[in-house]
Amino acid sequence: MTAAIPPGDAPAADRPARDAAGAALASVIAVTATIIGLVLLAWTVLYITKGRFLKPVFERLASAGAERQVKVAGDFQFYFNPIDIKFLAEGLTISNPGWARRPTFFEARLIDSSIATLPLIVGRRRVNWLGLVDGRIDLSWDKAGRNTWTFGKATGKPLELPLIRRAIVRGTQVHYADPRMLLTADIAIDTVQSRDTRFDGDIRFSGTGRLRARPFTMTGSLLSPNETVTGGRNRLVLNARSAGTAMDVTGTLPGATELEGADLRIAVRGPNMADLFDFLGVAVPDSRAYRMTSALTRRGAAWRFTGLKGMVGKSDLAGKLTVSTGGPRLRLDAEMATDTLDIVDAGPWIGYDPAALEAHGNGGAVRQVNGAPRVLPDATLRADSLSTFDARLNYSIRRVRAESFPVSNIAMALTLDNSLLSFAPLSFDLAGGHLTSDIAIDARVRPVLTRYDIRLSPTPMGRLLAGFGVEESGTTGTLKARVQMTGRGDTVHESLGTANGRIAIIMPRGALWTRNIQLSELDIGTFIQKMFEDKLKVPVEINCGLIAFTVRDGVAAADPILIDTRKNVILGRGGFSFRNERLDLAVRADSKKFSLFAGQSPVGIGGYFAAPKIDPVSGELLARAGAGVGLLAVASPLAGVIAFVDIGDAKSADCGPVLAGARAAAQQTSKGKPRDDVGKGTTAKSEDGSRSKAERREQRKKFLGIF
Repeated sequence: MTAAIPPGDAPAADRPARDAAGAALASVIAVTATIIGLVLLAWTVLYITKGRFLKPVFERLASAGAERQVKVAGDFQFYFNPIDIKFLAEGLTISNPGWARRPTFFEARLIDSSIATLPLIVGRRRVNWLGLVDGRIDLSWDKAGRNTWTFGKATGKPLELPLIRRAIVRGTQVHYADPRMLLTADIAIDTVQSRDTRFDGDIRFSGTGRLRARPFTMTGSLLSPNETVTGGRNRLVLNARSAGTAMDVTGTLPGATELEGADLRIAVRGPNMADLFDFLGVAVPDSRAYRMTSALTRRGAAWRFTGLKGMVGKSDLAGKLTVSTGGPRLRLDAEMATDTLDIVDAGPWIGYDPAALEAHGNGGAVRQVNGAPRVLPDATLRADSLSTFDARLNYSIRRVRAESFPVSNIAMALTLDNSLLSFAPLSFDLAGGHLTSDIAIDARVRPVLTRYDIRLSPTPMGRLLAGFGVEESGTTGTLKARVQMTGRGDTVHESLGTANGRIAIIMPRGALWTRNIQLSELDIGTFIQKMFEDKLKVPVEINCGLIAFTVRDGVAAADPILIDTRKNVILGRGGFSFRNERLDLAVRADSKKFSLFAGQSPVGIGGYFAAPKIDPVSGELLARAGAGVGLLAVASPLAGVIAFVDIGDAKSADCGPVLAGARAAAQQTSKGKPRDDVGKGTTAKSEDGSRSKAERREQRKKFLGIF
């Protein structure tokens, strides 16, 4: 029988294991105690000596890590007090990299700080206390994207300030320069003791600078409450001015240098919103005078403007905007809405001078070039700036305040991606119809390449032309249209002046009041008859119509102009030029029935886009009148009317090619035969609008040969 082992006794074989475990535990305790002892010793030594003996070590290690020269001219302290790191240096200087214009990145007569130890190791740096006297800081970029505050091998990191809970700053200057934005600023910072017992001090700052050659000033203050140390917030007041632009920011910050979660309000006003966005290096169209307010906060790399509302000119604007700085390019995302847009306020969007519009209204869109009126905008697209940011904008407009321009419910989806600007779609309701367009502006090539695709759904003519004196009653005709062109140029004028493509306006079956087209027919007999019989409101029945132009290098030639009515076939020749904005058209009507006293000569449409002229009495009509007078002199009075007789031989049009928007070569008569009375029009005028005698003679032959 085996004897029982008394409790508490272990077999001899287990004793070495237990002794080894105990020895290991004792060793761990001893090592831990030694480490704690060494830490306490080091803490004690540092606390007693204030770490002054580490000055050479600090200079050497800091210089090696920053790859800059770091020097301390005077006293140096580095120790734990009791847990936070105490750092003090007199005459501290940190040199700039070799490419910088200024030799020193940072210098201060005194820097005294208390730095939280644990956040320094595992999180964002936090400075519980900072005292800075006579500091000089150079925050500069170069054109290659390098900056002075990124140390070591890395380049171009964004500026991240530590969280500073409390600070006293005296006589400190900050210089900022960014040649890419053409921005420089010099800011002075000082702490002023406040009489308000709630605050330790009022940190005030003021400065001057230049942005794209425009000077600006700024002033402000940061009020640091005593309770900040226990989670309070700082009050911020900032005022900036640049020429007529004024920006005021008020609100609170979680910490003196902490923008994350800031609760701010911003109010801005000025003569031109483009000046404001220049501060971001963002190119936007000019605008009329504006005023806006918004809430402002920051989340990560995004600045968020919410509850944004205000006025631009006489138009309201509301929505939200996010500016993100975390990607390779600045990015803007916006959702905007306008209840009522004044049409004059839309002018600067496409390049009209806002100052001229402000002074003259719609008349400000017209300018004189070499004695001729011009209306196409010639403001230059800032193509280079489009490469610095991306954007997405959804914008809606409920109503447009405009005479003779029945537009409403505008919707625009804008995207800018790596210098490709797209409006897809840009649409609006127009007089009972709907216009949709896709416009792409490619600034990746020079000159800028623009593609236009504009589509008008069937639109009632009566409502569309009501603003021009056409009454809706009795007019049942509709219009639909398509414009497809491609042009090159940095302005709207240049782009259209080099454009190639096609313009087509189609008129399906409908009716139009006689008085609206009678002068274009110039059928004197019918006009006088209806005038005396008071039948001007009898509608003219339109079978089909096509007003189309082929555009080559900015010159649009009629291809064709053909309108078939119950009684007449209206034909046109000529065209217009986007280059010099000249009009050179001739329109006439051939009667399908016999008519006495019919002029049957072209009605000229000339002048400029901004000042068109209609000449119902052409040279041919005068010649025919002269022939009639001659016949009266040599024959009988009855013979004098022969020159004004229309024998009524006009051939009806096949409406199929007309309604398909086909070119002149594809047009046919109602009997299926090719038409010989339509052709491609010409605009033979030179850039200054003049034509040689030979050109005028050739044009006259074309009119005589066709009409």
